[in-house]
Amino acid sequence: MSQHRVLVTGGSGFIAGHTILQLIEEGHLVRTTVRSAARESAVRGVLADAGLAHPEALDVVVADLEHDAGWAEAVDGVDFVLHVASPVQPGHVENEDDLIRPAVDGALRVLRAARDAGVSRVVLTSAFHAVSWGYPPSDHVFSEDDWTVLDGPDVDAYGKSKTLAERAAWDFIAAEGGSMELTTMLPVAVMGPVMGSEISGANQIVQRMLAGALPALPPLWIPVVDVRDVARAHLLAMTASGAAGERILLSNGPALALTEIAALLRERLGAAAARVPSESMPGDPGQPKLTSNEKAHRVLGWEPRPAADAILAAAESLLAKHLVDPRA
Repeated sequence: MSQHRVLVTGGSGFIAGHTILQLIEEGHLVRTTVRSAARESAVRGVLADAGLAHPEALDVVVADLEHDAGWAEAVDGVDFVLHVASPVQPGHVENEDDLIRPAVDGALRVLRAARDAGVSRVVLTSAFHAVSWGYPPSDHVFSEDDWTVLDGPDVDAYGKSKTLAERAAWDFIAAEGGSMELTTMLPVAVMGPVMGSEISGANQIVQRMLAGALPALPPLWIPVVDVRDVARAHLLAMTASGAAGERILLSNGPALALTEIAALLRERLGAAAARVPSESMPGDPGQPKLTSNEKAHRVLGWEPRPAADAILAAAESLLAKHLVDPRA
């Protein structure tokens, strides 16, 4: 396999960290960005703790998505860019532009720098939030053909930020991208082994269950994908000939009710799951969102592991790192 130099944006992130580990394990040279030089040692420490095989293969540079400085240096000599970094803040946000502008402007800043440096392909991490929000409950199977309806019901600022950033990226490629290719990745809720002490994304659901922070379980469905499989998909999309110009949805099967996630934790973790609730809150759980990962299978040859593996890996790493106190 050819060795490439790959830029992964936002090296302190959950998906980015796992992606860096896999890239270096496969023999690539990796450059990653941090927002300030003071963060480099922490990022290297987290990756070392997670089993980074060849630390000398990792280069860390300073570049902030909200500023132009550093991006020309970050992309210099790079074959591929995996733009993983983006602000994450689901739920209510006082000023939506505080989330939307950095996501949109940051994506364009990275794409512009990559194009100017002659990068051949950018793989951008979008989200299921850019696919399935703003629709009424139905038995529709969501795929890459669907886009979130920005003025639809229950669309939060995070969903808007992911949708608008991805649309801006495709518009840029069409108008100004030149020969550079773009692929976007659309993962559902990402769980899996925690890196460092940051509890990212959907892992917070598992953390809250184990910590007894939920007196009862809300009537919700969560589609889950393992972070290690999301990272793998990014590596595959980097070079797969059929991935250029494609959106690729990353899911691994039916959404799980919170009651199913809780039951799995209680069954498999025993006393460590003593604070995981078994009671359900009243309310209509509605319909789970149905997803298709046919394109990921067909274009990437992607084979995700079961959702249970991601949930248990998240729980076991939280317990091993003492990031949750399971004692009742």
